[in-house]
Amino acid sequence: MSDKTGSAQDEQDQDTRKETKDDNTEDNNNNNNNNNNNNKANGDKGNGEKKGDDDGNGNDKDDGKSRKKPGKKPLIILAVVVIVLGIVAFIWWFATRNEITTDDAYTDGNAITMAPKVSGYVVQLAVNDNVYVHKGDLLVVIDKRDYQAQVDQAQAQVGLAKAQLNAAFVQLDIARVQYPAQYRQAQAQTSSAEANFRQAQAAYVRQHAVDQRATSQQNIDTADAQRQSANASVEQARAQQQTASLVPQQIRQTEATVEERRQQVQQAEAQLEQAQLNLSYCEVRSPSDGWITRRNVQLGTFLQAGVSLFAIVTPQVWVTANFKESQLERMRPGDKVKVEVDAYPKLDLHGHVDSVQLGSGSRFSAFPAENATGNFVKIVQRVPVKIIIDDGLPRDQPLGLGLSVTPKVYLK
Repeated sequence: MSDKTGSAQDEQDQDTRKETKDDNTEDNNNNNNNNNNNNKANGDKGNGEKKGDDDGNGNDKDDGKSRKKPGKKPLIILAVVVIVLGIVAFIWWFATRNEITTDDAYTDGNAITMAPKVSGYVVQLAVNDNVYVHKGDLLVVIDKRDYQAQVDQAQAQVGLAKAQLNAAFVQLDIARVQYPAQYRQAQAQTSSAEANFRQAQAAYVRQHAVDQRATSQQNIDTADAQRQSANASVEQARAQQQTASLVPQQIRQTEATVEERRQQVQQAEAQLEQAQLNLSYCEVRSPSDGWITRRNVQLGTFLQAGVSLFAIVTPQVWVTANFKESQLERMRPGDKVKVEVDAYPKLDLHGHVDSVQLGSGSRFSAFPAENATGNFVKIVQRVPVKIIIDDGLPRDQPLGLGLSVTPKVYLK
């Protein structure tokens, strides 16, 4: 009896579980239908993705997998990107650790400013804008007539000075003979005067020694006068002899006159040379090979001395690069440099560091900073570095001055 009761109870439990399972299955089907309706209402984009097969309960088999992938895949991609960027950064650092570059760099060179040394009208203009000239080529001719007249006048002054010099030489030759002869003549005159004085003295003594009855007063007075005259002649002759005795001094005086005339000749020749230089300055010639730039002269223009006519840019070109002071620690003269020119991107220039300026650019500016006054703000200074171009310059395409370049210095 109990077995039958147990079997009936088991069958009742099985029926209950079956009804519960059927209810759950029906609820799941209803939920799936609601989800499908919601997806259709929201507008399924249908990007070509393949939907999974539904199971027996109507669920999408790939829903679980698609919900797991978005959580891991972006992290993997991000990690790969970070690793790749790190590798690239390391490779870039390793490849450029011995390279220094700056964009504050320009081409530089010699620009010779041409200006006339004399004033006058331009009668010939032999150059034009941006033409190439050679050393010694005639560029400008100024009216020469005024300066030619000055040359002629200076030549006449030289001739006159030379004639006076020749006359001074003749006077010197005469003086070397004349002054000794005059001295000897003065000595002879002194001797003659002394002889006359002795004769007059003897007559004077005789007239005063004899008895007055043997002579007359007239003879006595005559003897006295002759004695006094002879004495005066002696004094005069001695004075002339003393003057004539300055023979060396008189000859030196004549020699000084000769030297004065010689200096006058040199002065006249210097004036002639200056006049000839002024005449030569009427022709302005090129001091070097190069290109004519900034021409400021026309035919017929009146030029003032020192006024700029034009500039000549020489063929030699280098680069002045203003590197930061923090970039100069390992930079040394001789370091290889590669230069890129903004105006000519295909141009490949190579050179080397020639020198580093001993001072920053601000130190040599017109108005240097006064750091000892007011508030101080530290600013990284830039130092000009001269870079010589060794090769790569085109012969038919000269580089102008002031072009922007980018040098890359390879440190040792």
